[in-house]
Amino acid sequence: MALRRDSDNRTSSAPRGELRMDEPMSRHTTWRVGGPADQFYIPADLADLEQMLRQLPPQEPVFWLGLGSNLLVRDGGIRGTVIATLGALNGLEWLEGNILRAEAGVPCAKVARFGICRHLVGPEFLAGIPGTMGGALAMNAGAFGGETWQLVTRVETLDRHGRRHARGPEEFEVGYRHVTGKSGEWFVAACLQLQPGDGAAAMARIRELLERRNSTQPTRQPNAGSVFRNPPGDYAARLIEACGLKGTCIGGACVSEKHANFIVNTGAATAADIEALIERVAATVEQQHGIRLVREVHIVGEAAQAGWA
Repeated sequence: MALRRDSDNRTSSAPRGELRMDEPMSRHTTWRVGGPADQFYIPADLADLEQMLRQLPPQEPVFWLGLGSNLLVRDGGIRGTVIATLGALNGLEWLEGNILRAEAGVPCAKVARFGICRHLVGPEFLAGIPGTMGGALAMNAGAFGGETWQLVTRVETLDRHGRRHARGPEEFEVGYRHVTGKSGEWFVAACLQLQPGDGAAAMARIRELLERRNSTQPTRQPNAGSVFRNPPGDYAARLIEACGLKGTCIGGACVSEKHANFIVNTGAATAADIEALIERVAATVEQQHGIRLVREVHIVGEAAQAGWA
């Protein structure tokens, strides 16, 4: 298979990664829903990804995918090319000064454990984030009181032409579950500052965090993590539960009985079911509490057309 290319075909070598056509996104999202992507590319490595981006037509829409959490892909799928970083951009290395460089496709939980072998601490909270470093950088993901950008000393990005850039934290606007930076660039790696500490205690902390997550969240059912951001001074889960919405279902999508800020796929949900339930929850909370919840989950793609199979 070959990527679509610009008419001038300026590149001289083909990308080395794997290209799939009409790939069902339900295979790659933690909600287990989503229609097909026109093109789905798994790069061989970062250099291959640079080459691939240079070969895409300028007008080709590009969507980046990590673990597929915090994401709802509509039933009509995604037009353009999806770049899958999980298992592809998986580099982890130590740099001078107790700095860990992690590429965008590395799962956050792996980063959390990686420093322990050197008795370095700081990223333990990442064990509670069901995503990759690329997604964590893009949304300043956090858990149990920690946030990704608290550790960042430098990031690497790629632009639409396959050019790599090194940027400092001062070049980004970082807030609660929100990061704004240079338009048209995507995160491909980050350098994280770790601190000397007790590796055994850090591992015990990770176990404690995971046990807490498993006891309070529906980890055994397909979900995408927290659906809504916590509003200032309150918790989305508290507001949703106060509305009596736990257990509310549309089709195969239900508000979790275990944690009200989670929507689970009970087995037969469509993306449309999930999106409709998200809207119902937000509207009910606004009606009863006067607070419009802001989605933490990203919704992408196209709705299914009539007769979609």
